[in-house]
Amino acid sequence: MAHQGDGDLPRYTAIGERLAEEFEGVHGADTVDRCLSAARHGAEEVTGSAPPDLVERIARRHLEVLATVAAEKRRRTRRSSLDNAP
Repeated sequence: MAHQGDGDLPRYTAIGERLAEEFEGVHGADTVDRCLSAARHGAEEVTGSAPPDLVERIARRHLEVLATVAAEKRRRTRRSSLDNAP
């Protein structure tokens, strides 16, 4: 079954490759793919379409937020382990 925007799949693939390169060492390809897919479906749900530029901006923001949360968790873990030092 064809979905709206399926003709843009090569464009979404290019976005995924760009984001995977941009977030290399921060997020794995599977995380990038999940964020890209969620951004695409979210854009379609909210606006009725999923222009690649909007999808890329949403996916990038999701990845940035995930990176910020991960960094904060690492920071808290390091701090709490130092607090427990003898």
